[in-house]
Amino acid sequence: MSTSKATAARVAPTKGGRRKLSLPVVLLIIAGALALISLVRLISGANDITSVGQVRGALSLAVPIGLAGLGGLWAERAGVVNIGLEGMMVLGTWFGAWAGFQWGPWVGVLFGILGGCLGGLLHAVITVTFGVNHIVSGVAINILAVGVTRYLSNFAFDGIEGGSSKQSPRIDPIDRITVPGLSDWMQDLQQQHWFLISDIAGIIGGLVTGLSLLTVVALLLIPATWWILWRTPFGLRLRSCGESPVAAETLGVNVYKYKYIAVTVSGGLAGLGGAFLAIVATGIYQEGQTGGRGYIGLAAMIFGNWMPGGMALGAGLFGFTDSLKLRGGAENVHAMLLLLAILLVVAVFWQLYRKKYVAAVISAAVSALLFTWYFLTDQVPSQFVDAAPYVTTLLVLSLSAQRLRMPKANGLPYRKGEGK
Repeated sequence: MSTSKATAARVAPTKGGRRKLSLPVVLLIIAGALALISLVRLISGANDITSVGQVRGALSLAVPIGLAGLGGLWAERAGVVNIGLEGMMVLGTWFGAWAGFQWGPWVGVLFGILGGCLGGLLHAVITVTFGVNHIVSGVAINILAVGVTRYLSNFAFDGIEGGSSKQSPRIDPIDRITVPGLSDWMQDLQQQHWFLISDIAGIIGGLVTGLSLLTVVALLLIPATWWILWRTPFGLRLRSCGESPVAAETLGVNVYKYKYIAVTVSGGLAGLGGAFLAIVATGIYQEGQTGGRGYIGLAAMIFGNWMPGGMALGAGLFGFTDSLKLRGGAENVHAMLLLLAILLVVAVFWQLYRKKYVAAVISAAVSALLFTWYFLTDQVPSQFVDAAPYVTTLLVLSLSAQRLRMPKANGLPYRKGEGK
């Protein structure tokens, strides 16, 4: 038996876990979700929730979250908890802006990745080599990154036109692409506000209008990660380090090497997310512009059950909610109350089918409160609008927490030689 096959036999998860959804079922769920959103749009009159601009905004906001989530996935599949994603994103924003201002946006992207890699490498040294608690190391990196970037900004940006100790001068933009003909057609269809057809047109239009080339690269990294980690011997060995490093070592896997690679790549992906924020999303570095997206990316990864596709879905959900806040604000978030209330009704029937009566009663009560809130008000308070993305994060994590399975050795201490 080869090393790869033997490792797979040792670290394969036990049977009886969550069943995989077939492609027809997934497509049916997507179609049902689109129909429900379209129905909510017609009832509420919030036509912007599936507009081309809304989808473009959601994609732009989801990309840095998704890149941070991918970074977390690489590290945790190798058994290293990476709370330091936020700090690595901060390093990516600064290094990306510094190099992008001087040598152009694509050089800035490269330096943003390198800045994140430095943070990832530091996290690997602290946790893998010295065995420090992963959470402590991650928090320390987050704090260190803020201090380092403030110190560097005093030398690099302060005194330059348009720059200061807290922000960089403006960076040249990366080219954007629009599919001629198709983009205009989708926008025309979306503005008709027809049931389902206009919603599908709005989504397609958002994907073919003003799309940054870096967004395309980021989207391609999702299937690339899946292929590398689940379809190559390298990925199998890396994942074995997160499931059972002792068993992997007995089969000749250099566990330290794979953990170092995974955590460094993790930092690079988070740094790329930071560079995206500075170069594409805003065109400028500003202190504090990550806004906790590293933590939300970690939440998206957990929501996605440590899988690239699920993580992308979670990042899209958070980006969509964040974009609702920015476009239409109170009206859009008010419409989401109705959507959430209907989804909870669906959850009630599902929980009754599974004989989870307590959960069904709780879901029914919350649904009734949301229906009441929606029909008795025209808008939601501005404070709730600002908090909507974070409330969404808490809700999806609480609802999905019972069906999650992280890598078995994730966060557990490991010393070289244990498998000999």
